[in-house]
Amino acid sequence: MQLILTNTTIDQHTYWLGSTDQGLAFVGSRDGSRDEWQSFFPTAEAVYRPDANQSAAQELAAYLSGNRQRFDVLLDQSTGTALQQAVWQALTTIPYGHTTTYTQLASMIDRPTAIRAVASAVGRNPLLIVVPCHRVCRKDGQLGGYRGGLPMKRALLELESQVSACNN
Repeated sequence: MQLILTNTTIDQHTYWLGSTDQGLAFVGSRDGSRDEWQSFFPTAEAVYRPDANQSAAQELAAYLSGNRQRFDVLLDQSTGTALQQAVWQALTTIPYGHTTTYTQLASMIDRPTAIRAVASAVGRNPLLIVVPCHRVCRKDGQLGGYRGGLPMKRALLELESQVSACNN
């Protein structure tokens, strides 16, 4: 598998983007390492192309500036297990400005007792922001984890005006 990498700077923060011939496959955390993708695609051959992933970069910039609520770029989520793919698909159905819990997400995919497995799948989401795992909080009202860090999760929820929904 070949992963085409590029980076984009938005509001003085760098985001790494990776795509395959099937679509966008990776969005890195804010100011994350160029090599962050390797934990998701350990056998991929990475090729850096500064002119690649421009549609994804434009949509990400529009989202982060408050001018976009959903993403239209094609996604490649083929590297996940069946459970991960089901969880990632369910994440895309959580509306902008809303949050859900890991328990509710498990019910959404008809696996109500698989809460830990669902939480693990959320944590393995390679497409930060685009597949909105930041919209999932713990049922006790805490933010829960986030690969990009809790300050980034809080900022995304504030952008969507929903940080109070998690009672941070």
